[in-house]
Amino acid sequence: MTTTPADASSELRRPDGTPVRVLVVDDEAPLADLLSMALRYEGWHTTTAGDGAAAIRAARDFRPDAVILDVMLPDLNGLEVMRRLRAEQHDVPVLFLTAKDAVEDRIAGLTAGGDDYVTKPFSLEEVVARLRGLLRRSGAAAARSESLLVVGDLTLDEDSREVHRAGTSIRLTATEFELLRFLMRNPRRVLSKPQILDRVWNYDFGGQGNVVELYISYLRRKIDAGRTPMIHTMRGAGYVLKPAPAESAVAAS
Repeated sequence: MTTTPADASSELRRPDGTPVRVLVVDDEAPLADLLSMALRYEGWHTTTAGDGAAAIRAARDFRPDAVILDVMLPDLNGLEVMRRLRAEQHDVPVLFLTAKDAVEDRIAGLTAGGDDYVTKPFSLEEVVARLRGLLRRSGAAAARSESLLVVGDLTLDEDSREVHRAGTSIRLTATEFELLRFLMRNPRRVLSKPQILDRVWNYDFGGQGNVVELYISYLRRKIDAGRTPMIHTMRGAGYVLKPAPAESAVAAS
């Protein structure tokens, strides 16, 4: 199944100006379709394949700029599929999908030449972010605009992983960065604890809301301390990030 971009103003384009192409290979059709839909919203072309042989045939016609490849396929092993793809398109970046506990698959995939991997279950935002990075590093796509998220006087650079508020650099841990990125991608939108857990920690809500509260408090200390607050608690609903009115800004202590 092939899908076309919904938005021609996609951040990444091929050098010739056409949309980025991604081949999604997974024998779970609903998952492959979900990934394809997420990439379509990025403005990219996608096509899917349910097994290794179909993936090889699709790649010959589609000429993808990147491949999302499940390690476990019903016919060929994902590593063998990658070898055959690379024999015809040697520089195509490959993002492996692996089982959560299959450490040996991740090691084998990277050792064999895979560029990156994500473990199931995963967040769609993570897959898209990983692909953006692979496409930029491979030179398969050119950025049409900076990878900069901006909400009010708060900026986050997804490539350099630098965060600034009102020009002041803010150091964040990896988890704090992912949490802030999720909030900044959804400004003025109330995000529930289950949503945050699913997208940042990649597991379902089951009494783990306290970890969200803890990391929200960490972010507030770094983002809001001595300034007009941007991170707000919506009782019984979740959290929302809003730009602080410039006229009410508080001088940093």
